[in-house]
Amino acid sequence: MYQFTDDCRIGVTEIDQEHEHLFSLINQAYDLLASEDADLRLTAQTLLHQLKEYANTHFAHEEAYMKKIGDPELESQKQEHADFIAYINTINIGYLDNTRVKPALKSMLDYLSRWLFRHIIGSDTLIGKFESPFAFTSKYLTGIEIVDTEHKRLFEIIKDANDVIHAELLHDKYDEIMRILSDLKEYTEVHFQDEEAYMESIGYTGLNEQKAAHTTFIDKLASINLDELDDNQQEYLEDLISFLLNWLTTHILHMDKKIPN
Repeated sequence: MYQFTDDCRIGVTEIDQEHEHLFSLINQAYDLLASEDADLRLTAQTLLHQLKEYANTHFAHEEAYMKKIGDPELESQKQEHADFIAYINTINIGYLDNTRVKPALKSMLDYLSRWLFRHIIGSDTLIGKFESPFAFTSKYLTGIEIVDTEHKRLFEIIKDANDVIHAELLHDKYDEIMRILSDLKEYTEVHFQDEEAYMESIGYTGLNEQKAAHTTFIDKLASINLDELDDNQQEYLEDLISFLLNWLTTHILHMDKKIPN
């Protein structure tokens, strides 16, 4: 299950509310897995239908907003939306009995929840943002020296990774990317520990929500499958950098800047 935290918000009220509802629908379905529903199959089918219908409505609203503001990523978003709906259309649990429907439902929900979170952080947080993404500018400053210093370093590590990805003369990027990702994982864990220690020292009421967001990001880093780097290196790494940078910028702007200094 995924908690919808503030760093999942893109700042457009309708879109944020619809994202939150999509999380809610998925989490409702997760709750079914622990239930003793007499007809889990029928209940799961109903929820799946609701999810599909709501996703279609949400994607239409999101695409209309992007068209209105002239967002250059509209066509890319349309393709991602179409892929999501195509996956849902392949799901057929109507022929399964209650014993077999549980593992099938869990597998489906794991995919959908991961896709939704990755899509929001990796794509939706870019909506309306047309500036260069790698500069650590004043808008990211929290006024907390250690937090700002460590945020700046995280930007630098992600930029280093991006530079390697786009280094045309560096044909085998695997070893260098491995090193940078290792640095990122280690530094991120240190940063989160420092940030949480600071919040705890001032009795910050948003600490638990921050910890939940940090845990989700650490889990994402831990799930990176480095074996995929050689098979489809460029696309995999570009998607990864997009996700990492968008998560960091959104988390700072929506959550870290609320921390009192």
